[in-house]
Amino acid sequence: MKLGNELKELLEKGALHYEKILSSQQLEQFVSYMELLKDWNTKINLTAIEDDREIIIKHFIDSMSILPYIDDKEQKLIDVGTGAGFPGIPLKIVNKSIQVTLLDSLEKRTKFLNEVIKSINISQIEAVHGRAEDMGVSPKYRETYDIAVARAVANLPVLLEYCLPFVKINGIFIAMKGSNTEEFENCEKALDILGGKIEKIIKMELPFTNIIRNVVVVRKFRQTPTKYPRKAGRPIKEPLI
Repeated sequence: MKLGNELKELLEKGALHYEKILSSQQLEQFVSYMELLKDWNTKINLTAIEDDREIIIKHFIDSMSILPYIDDKEQKLIDVGTGAGFPGIPLKIVNKSIQVTLLDSLEKRTKFLNEVIKSINISQIEAVHGRAEDMGVSPKYRETYDIAVARAVANLPVLLEYCLPFVKINGIFIAMKGSNTEEFENCEKALDILGGKIEKIIKMELPFTNIIRNVVVVRKFRQTPTKYPRKAGRPIKEPLI
């Protein structure tokens, strides 16, 4: 598929908004990704957004919105509950230095993610099938990442328990949230227990829309106790609030 000039320009402008210039190869990778997303979406539920322009803005550019908080250097990043690969795959396309793990609990989705990785030819990225509660206690994944990210997976106290166990001391967890900030006030207990501290909350408008987003950056200052994350299902049923 060829991306029309208007949509190509939209993608380029979106990246420029975050001070990134896309090469023709990166543009092609985004195009191929979008085609695979639309194709697989007819077979498994990946996204409710099907219009090309909406996919570019609400998936691709939205994923890029956390680029300012990720240094352009070799680091390990885990995208927890990645779904159709957001924000992990767009971040990897734009920032080639990072090494990415895409974690999702549905095997069908990880098959789709592996197909994308192979088709668009990106390296140092893997899709892993599993639950955050199980992977967070595995020595292979626990406290081995510089950055964990999650996009609208659960309320912040629950996300902290899912994500902070993956993060090294002095690493960060970036939560991509909507306009509602009420949940941010219920995090003190979770932060205290899990060893995190909110460094900043950035309110922003998604480019080319009037949609308000909040990016929460949490710094990990000490080790997470080994009893966390609790067994599958517990964090969401009994959040640390």
